[in-house]
Amino acid sequence: MITEIFAIMAPVLVCAAIGFFWARQGHGFDPDFISRLVLNVGAPALMLSVLGSVEIDMGAFQRTALACVLVAMLMAVLGAVIPRLMGHDVRAYLPSLVFSNSGNMGLPVCMLAFGDEGLALALAFFMVLSVAHFPAGILLAGGRAAGGLRGLIKMPVLYALALALILLWQDWQLPRALENSVTLIGGMTIPLMLITLGVSLQRLQVRQWKQALMYSVLRIGGGLLAGLLVVELLDLQGIARGVVLTQASMPVAVFNYLFAERFQRQPEAVAGMVVMSTLMSFATVPLLLWWLL
Repeated sequence: MITEIFAIMAPVLVCAAIGFFWARQGHGFDPDFISRLVLNVGAPALMLSVLGSVEIDMGAFQRTALACVLVAMLMAVLGAVIPRLMGHDVRAYLPSLVFSNSGNMGLPVCMLAFGDEGLALALAFFMVLSVAHFPAGILLAGGRAAGGLRGLIKMPVLYALALALILLWQDWQLPRALENSVTLIGGMTIPLMLITLGVSLQRLQVRQWKQALMYSVLRIGGGLLAGLLVVELLDLQGIARGVVLTQASMPVAVFNYLFAERFQRQPEAVAGMVVMSTLMSFATVPLLLWWLL
């Protein structure tokens, strides 16, 4: 079992280490550009590639997406209550508790642990959270909600999802040339996500580490408890259960820091949560996989 878990985590750690030491050597890397490239090009291609080629239960796909909504709602309640009780800025801390790193870290872990079907379900979780993250994250940080509805309809991942679901429903396949193209482009997505995570870990600094530790425990532990409640409520079993619990207990998403920095909503505190929760996840994810597998 230890060997199996190490085999799952090793590619995650190696890719993150590449990004970490790349940034440590002072080489150029633009996380904002890479993140936009991944979200607007890589993730839609990955979604088309995976959902267009794997046999998946549409009911499980829909329940996983619903599970994401319920987990996010539970974490939103936690994020609205705890910071207020602690006398902290709710708008600074709530996004970090709600929006987990279901992309950079969640997708590769689910792919390596649960295979192509797990990756397909993890994409459902990631897609729902991403659609909510940009308008809600920017609004809470102090800016306008990414153009409102106009911002949402410009997200390529929505159209990729719609096309993928049509292909699944009709049992169609993409033309060979297009299928090869989206497979090649989608293949860059997960490595780039992990390398970006490593760069962020090197560049961000932890200040007020006790506070960062407390909120990191809330993000990971609270997410796991919310996930457990939701999988029981929806009666999720097998791979779907494992994917929801894994995605729900991911660390704080790096994008929360980008939003906080852009609108100066306590970026140092958010950076501390990103780093601390990610470092914690290198221990908690193997433990979770040991329990699930």
